[in-house]
Amino acid sequence: MPLFMYLVLSQTKVGTILAIIMFFLAAISDAVDGYLARSLNQTSNFGMFADPIADKLLVVGALISFIQLGELAAAPVMVIVAREFLVTGLRILAVAEGEMISASLLGKLKTLSHIGLVLAVLITRSFQLGPAGETAQNACLYLAIALALISGVDYFYRSRWLFI
Repeated sequence: MPLFMYLVLSQTKVGTILAIIMFFLAAISDAVDGYLARSLNQTSNFGMFADPIADKLLVVGALISFIQLGELAAAPVMVIVAREFLVTGLRILAVAEGEMISASLLGKLKTLSHIGLVLAVLITRSFQLGPAGETAQNACLYLAIALALISGVDYFYRSRWLFI
C-alpha cells in the first residue's frame, strides 16, 4: 500500500503506469484468491476479516491520493469511505451477535466499481485521454457512489434484525 501511494503521488508517467500495474495485479490476485478459497472450501475467520480490510485500504488509499492530486473531490470520496466504515461496523456487530454477514452480489459489484474508478483515474492521468477520459472517469465515479449507497442500504436492510 505505501509503495502504491508513493507511485501514485510521484506524479511521474512511469510511477503512474507502475501504480496501474500494481493495482490491477492486486485486484486480480484478490479475486483469484477469493474464488479459490471458496471453491476449495479453504476459508478462515482471519481471511474473512483481513481480506475485506486489505481491499478497503488499497481502494481508500488510492482515493485519498486522488484528493491530494486534485483528481477527485473530498465529498464523493467521503461517501465511499463512510459506507465502508458503516458496513464494516455492521459486520462487527453481527459477529458480536454470533452471526456472519457475507459479501452480497451488490457488495461485489460495488467493489468492482471502486476498482474501475481507481483504474479510470490512473489511466486518465497517465494517458491524457482528454474529454473522453474525463467522461469515463465521471461515469465511474457516479457508478461507484451509486453502488456504495445502494449496497450499503442493502446490507443494513438485510441486517435489520441486529437493531431489534
